[in-house]
Formats: sequence, C-alpha cells, structure tokens
Amino acid sequence: MFTGIVEEAGRIRGMERSSSGARIQVGAREVLSDLRKGGSIAVNGCCLTAVEVDVRGFAADLSPETLARTGLGTLTAGDLVNLERPLLPTSRLSGHFVLGHVDGTGTVDALNPLGGGNWWLSVRVPRDLLKYLVYKGSVAIDGISLTVASLRGDTIGIAIIPHTYEVTNLAVRNAGEPVNIECDVLAKHVSRLLDSRESLHPQAVTG
Repeated sequence: MFTGIVEEAGRIRGMERSSSGARIQVGAREVLSDLRKGGSIAVNGCCLTAVEVDVRGFAADLSPETLARTGLGTLTAGDLVNLERPLLPTSRLSGHFVLGHVDGTGTVDALNPLGGGNWWLSVRVPRDLLKYLVYKGSVAIDGISLTVASLRGDTIGIAIIPHTYEVTNLAVRNAGEPVNIECDVLAKHVSRLLDSRESLHPQAVTG
C-alpha cells in the first residue's frame, strides 16, 4: 500500500521487451536505501516488484496485463518516472490510500501556469472511471495523490502546487501523453456494493 506522496523522480535507463512482457531498468537514489530484491516499488503509481537492485537503481518486470492497463509500455530511456516505496505501519498517511493497482490510463489535456509556481492540470479520463471521481475527492495520477478540483464532462481539473510540480514528472508532461489513473479504493468498493444490491434487490433501490 502507498500514499501517493512521491519520494523522487527516477529515470528510465532502458526497457527490454519479450514475448512474456517487458523488463524496465530504473535509475534511482532515494528509494534504494532499503529497497531489496523482491520488494515492492510504485513506478508512476503502478506497484511493481524489484527483481534486481544495485547502486544505480533497480529492474522490474512488466506483465502483459500491466502493459495493457498502464502507460508504462510507452516509456523510453531518459523518461522521468515517479517513485514511492510502500507505506510503513508507523508512517503518517499524508496522501490517501493508494494500492498501486492502476485502473486505466487518462490523457493530459493541458498543464497551464496559474502564477506563483502553481499549475492547473487537465486530464481526460476514460468514461468507465468517471463514476468513481467526485469534486474534492482523491485520485492518483501517475502515482501522485491529488484532489479533484473540477469535473467537466470527461475531464478533471487539478491544482498543482509548486512542490508537487518540482519533485514529480509533471514538469515534463505534455498534452496528449498518457497518465496512469487509480481511483479511490473506497469509491470503487461502494460502487460495487451498490451495483450488487441493485442486481439482487432492484425494487429496494429504485423504490
């Protein structure tokens, strides 16, 4: 489990593709202090397993499901990625509960300056995910815990503070690029429960 508080922006060193998926090499520093082979690490919000760790970074395997569900397959050498280690039981929960299970990919619509180092991020979201997003609710975009500030059609707007802009990969994001989206797990569970209740007792829900 993660919090969506990015610890550092690592850099892709390479990607090897195979018939069974792919393996990415990620350059990092901060997250290496206690990362071990077999440990979990969130890369752009996707929970991966470190299969190799050395002084320069780590490697992780991408399954076909991961390649299909996330935007990790579009990464190339030199790209910046957001990195976060799992939450410790003694840690403060500064963001929100993030599982590292990406629900789908959105598309950057625009990233416009607001002044004072602040920015306004607009992201187009797949329609099947919109029901999990609410005004002032939480969403993880490329592993960053953010707050939905506006909802217009299939586009969400988010205010980005200077610190978030500086320590994540948002500074190099361009319009049209894919971003990983994980909706609030509580919203997904509530939606599932309501859908199940309606299918079992339609009159109890609709009156």
